Amino acid sequence: MFLVDLARLARAAYVLAREGVATVLPFPEPRPLGLRIALVFAALIQRRGTAVSGAERLTAAVNRLGPSYVKLGQFLATRPDVVGRSMADDLTALQDNLPAFGLDGAKAAIRLSFGVEPDRVYTALSEPIAAASIAQVHKGKVRDRGDDRERAVAVKVLRPGVERRFASDLGGFYLAARLIERLHKASRRLKPLAVVDTLARSVSLEMDFRLEAAALSEMAENTRDDPGFRVPSVDWERSSRTVLTMEWIDGRKLSDVEGIRADGHDMKALAATLIQSFLRHAIRDGFFHADMHQGNLFVDAEGRIVAVDFGIMGRLGAEERRFLAEILYGFITRDYRRVARVHFEAGYVPPDQDMETFAQALRAVGEPLQGHKASEISMARLLTQLFEVTELFQMETRPELIMLQKTMVVVEGVARSLDPELDMWKSAEPVVTEWVARNLGPIGQAQRLFGHLGAIAALGARLPALADDFSRLAASLTAPPPRRHWPPLLAAPLWIIALALVWIAVHVI
Repeated sequence: MFLVDLARLARAAYVLAREGVATVLPFPEPRPLGLRIALVFAALIQRRGTAVSGAERLTAAVNRLGPSYVKLGQFLATRPDVVGRSMADDLTALQDNLPAFGLDGAKAAIRLSFGVEPDRVYTALSEPIAAASIAQVHKGKVRDRGDDRERAVAVKVLRPGVERRFASDLGGFYLAARLIERLHKASRRLKPLAVVDTLARSVSLEMDFRLEAAALSEMAENTRDDPGFRVPSVDWERSSRTVLTMEWIDGRKLSDVEGIRADGHDMKALAATLIQSFLRHAIRDGFFHADMHQGNLFVDAEGRIVAVDFGIMGRLGAEERRFLAEILYGFITRDYRRVARVHFEAGYVPPDQDMETFAQALRAVGEPLQGHKASEISMARLLTQLFEVTELFQMETRPELIMLQKTMVVVEGVARSLDPELDMWKSAEPVVTEWVARNLGPIGQAQRLFGHLGAIAALGARLPALADDFSRLAASLTAPPPRRHWPPLLAAPLWIIALALVWIAVHVI
């Protein structure tokens, strides 16, 4: 197996060198002699006339290597701490666009998934209209029971063999991670093996369309009352692990800016709605679409933004959501001590760092924004600079925040394509202020208090059972064995723990 994985890595190295990717990879400095020799050979192998930009080279290489490497590239785009910011930017532009596997291949997958002929599931099914590394999409029609009318649906079908291919390539990724950790000690702090573990878990979830359907359903519940934003409904009866059927969306992609303008839509309102919707999902719900590029966003006839392709999602816990809202609110109000304090309270910055010095560093990020036109202020750039500053104060890498920041870069870019004069802060302020008032004001404080009282009541209800458990354990320890005597003091630590729990509960109540 080792030799097979090594052969796969050798082929991948050849393709990367052939497409000229070796010249843009973020190799460590100083470069070891062996690496310098390898780069000389890579330059000799490089195909003449290769694309100039790093993004074009990467796209050409990973599309040749196949779906697993496309997903690897997309995943590493969210980890600039691992590959560097320049490489992460190039990977963000990576185009996930592989050849389609045809209508016959899709029908075979549908037949295998549902155990019946495709025409028993769909009354019509088109040729592929889009194809990517994981799946391809068709337009279909269905007729529900008791209803003679047809309705249009989008049918997403998993690429045949992609799971097996990814499992095979994963062995090579693990081998590369182990070699990196062994040969380059400085990289161990980035935990290459843990990075591959996360990739494997992420792609395995993305290849199960039942989970994407669940993400669609959850987002629909979260955004039911949100103005100007919605998601397609799921056809659960015609969805499975390898096939996802959902509502067909008639609308223009956000990439068709001129078409949207010609349709008479309010471009400024659309841009503001996009930013506010994303912030609501991240701050209010802690659940956001992490792949909101122009190809995954539509405008329907009513002027609502409709998001599709929920394979890559991001989640933020309560602390991360508070962190995000507080830092944005702090920069909006120029309260840099508040921003610094929330970093320390969340445990993101070690307590041995000086808070006042950290606030001073944050001021260096925020103050240059003052006096600029709204169109010149980038929230995504601010978050990028913020994370760069926090690295100086030994803030540990937070993958969920990095994914948020990378998504913000994409969302902001799409919004500015609709409205180049977009005022990011004015658009964000209502959402952030509402969250801060609701969660950090009197109502939020009361809700947290009731939550704590509930936890205390639950602990109080369990105290008798805990006391019984401790009594039985103490009795078993103090009971004399057949030929040996156990000292009664052996149970003292257990009784101290039990009494401490009782005292804590009573004291807090």
